[in-house]
Amino acid sequence: MRKLNLLSILILVTLSCSQPSTTNIKTDLSGGWTFRQEGTKEWFPATVPGVVHTDLLANELIPNPWKGTNELDVQWVENENWEYQTTFNLSTDILAKKQHNLVFEGLDTYADVYLNDSLVLEADNMFRTWNVDVGEILKAKRNHLLIRFKSPIEFNKTRVESMGYELPASNENAPIKVSPYVRKAPYHFGWDWGPRLVTAGIWRSVYLQSWDDAKMVDVQVIQQSLTKERAELQIVLQITSTSNFEVKLSTMKKDSIVSLVEGMNEIDMSIHIDNPKRWWPNGWGEPHLYKIPVTMKRDGIVIDEREERIGLRTVELIQDADSIGKSFYFKVNGEPLFARGANYIPQSHFLPSVRKEDYHTLIGAVKEANMNMLRVWGGGIYENDIFYDLCDKNGILVWQDFMFANTMYPGDESFIRNVESEVVDNVKRLRNHPSIIHWNGNNEIEVAWKNWGWQSQFGYSKADSSQLWKDYLHLFHEQLPGWLAQLDDRSYTTTSPLSNWGTPANFNFGSMHYWGVWHGDDEFEAYEKNVGRFMSEYGFQSFPKKQTVAYYADSSDWDLNSDVMKHHQKSYVGNGLISKQASKYFGEPKDFNDFLLKSQLTQSKAMKLAIDAHRLKKGHCWGSLFWQLNDCWPGASWSAIDVFGNKKIFYEELKTLFAPVAVIPKVVDNQIQLTIINDTLEEVEGVLQLLLHSEVGETVTEEIDFFVPGNDALQLSTIRTAGLKTIDFILIQDGSVLFERREELK
Repeated sequence: MRKLNLLSILILVTLSCSQPSTTNIKTDLSGGWTFRQEGTKEWFPATVPGVVHTDLLANELIPNPWKGTNELDVQWVENENWEYQTTFNLSTDILAKKQHNLVFEGLDTYADVYLNDSLVLEADNMFRTWNVDVGEILKAKRNHLLIRFKSPIEFNKTRVESMGYELPASNENAPIKVSPYVRKAPYHFGWDWGPRLVTAGIWRSVYLQSWDDAKMVDVQVIQQSLTKERAELQIVLQITSTSNFEVKLSTMKKDSIVSLVEGMNEIDMSIHIDNPKRWWPNGWGEPHLYKIPVTMKRDGIVIDEREERIGLRTVELIQDADSIGKSFYFKVNGEPLFARGANYIPQSHFLPSVRKEDYHTLIGAVKEANMNMLRVWGGGIYENDIFYDLCDKNGILVWQDFMFANTMYPGDESFIRNVESEVVDNVKRLRNHPSIIHWNGNNEIEVAWKNWGWQSQFGYSKADSSQLWKDYLHLFHEQLPGWLAQLDDRSYTTTSPLSNWGTPANFNFGSMHYWGVWHGDDEFEAYEKNVGRFMSEYGFQSFPKKQTVAYYADSSDWDLNSDVMKHHQKSYVGNGLISKQASKYFGEPKDFNDFLLKSQLTQSKAMKLAIDAHRLKKGHCWGSLFWQLNDCWPGASWSAIDVFGNKKIFYEELKTLFAPVAVIPKVVDNQIQLTIINDTLEEVEGVLQLLLHSEVGETVTEEIDFFVPGNDALQLSTIRTAGLKTIDFILIQDGSVLFERREELK
């Protein structure tokens, strides 16, 4: 281990500022950090934002957890406590400010924070922003900031053992399951597509905020009404003030003189926009954004300013009883929307390592594949601002889960109050984003409780079961919607799915996760008949490309029975099911490289059947969100894009499968039924050109005129498949190709 001298331990962050004393100042505290394992003497360089695993890796203290079976060799990290420290100086201008707040945008997770030997914060939630008044503790030179991160395993061990029963946490393969008790990303404790890497660290920005007079704490822009002629907006400001005085608030050429009192102030302002441009989802129009600047002045000097970006649109979730069950779809700007998209998971276990470029690349790929919606899944995180900014800019709707997944949770008052603070922090942070259209309480908990046999599996008594269900209802049916009613006006559902795939009738009700092809015994053809009202999960696995496999496995391990290959397959049925279906549809692989290719062809075939079936039942079904868009580490999974951004064959097909205007063929009894789907709001008219390629190499061209109204579908006459090998479908409008697709029949 390399040793650091005293000078490198006490790296000083010194900032001077020429701004006037009334201006708010943010002092970045990300520099000069070192870390160590508690109880050891040697300190090592650390990166902030960061996590302990990446710091250990950078200092060559652990092997790369993504390679081989190294994940197993780093499990000790989660059981240890870790210490991080830095020192910083402050200029006289900054120190002279009246108010100083130490701000952590993310601490993972149990952290005692000391400033100049004073305990200023005891953090216990990865998802919260922590803001601490430290004005009485700061000094000019050598401010010492120390953070002690406690092992979430050790911290919760006594609580778990005294609970009286085990909470399910089916994702967590460990002797003591602590994940339900920790307000931390659930997937860090393991999932069926990712490793167990329980991180710790300063995972988001840390800074000192200093000011004299007042500071804007929150700016909410509420759309009161929206017509073609006018948009009425209410701006709600939360302003904290150090004394009583008047300020001038300005926004969109409107000024108001406001009297502030010492403490927290809530101020309402009303503005309007004439002839507003609406924000439209991808494929429906421009996702227009308005800048809403808010400036606060005292005696003509700017003391704080904010700028929010908003989109003007209306959104409704329609859940109406009908002749067969209950609908589930979104109306955007008054129009029913067929959601084409995917479930999104965090892009790495080591969250600070995800770069801005990675977000740009991934959301760009989402738009390119004609998607209009992502579900931010409830076992991950509330994403960084850049994720939602890019969804706003590109017209990608966001279904946002709260971070609860696949287990029951405690119901004690301290847990509930912690969750309340988490919800308030994140809803306030995210609610101005036009891309977010829906809040969802959790992933699969209700369907699991009712259908997965947890009661018998975990030996719950009648009293235990009653208490667990009571706690569930209290959090997801009472508290969460109650908090949201005070914070935001978007729709809310308690859980996804709302209906279980176990019986045919259930496909007529609400949202659906269909896993019969993977976790059941259903063949691929079952995708065609098992179509719910809104398919919020379904999928089939494949392996990544050769270059990704080569990253985590030496060529000597390129065998499905090798320890490395089995270790990078987290699903209990994974490799066997992929092999079975790949051989069925594409023949026995010649070698491992051929297997990799055929695994991706197999995934693509399965997903093509599913997406086509969902779109063909438009009207009954209004959404198709496949599992899953991306990966958090390299291995076999349901993803369309691997952790390094390499696109699988399935992704390459998505642009066609999710095309806003598409021809969808369905083979039935040696005939092809043709349907043209138009998901746009504009009518389409032109010629469908069919290139019929026979088994003997001949090609016959046929043309069919078509007209499809906006947001509608047209079923055409059938075509006999006898003697045909492939068919090309080409939609031509005004002389330009609107859509192309080839269907292989043999």
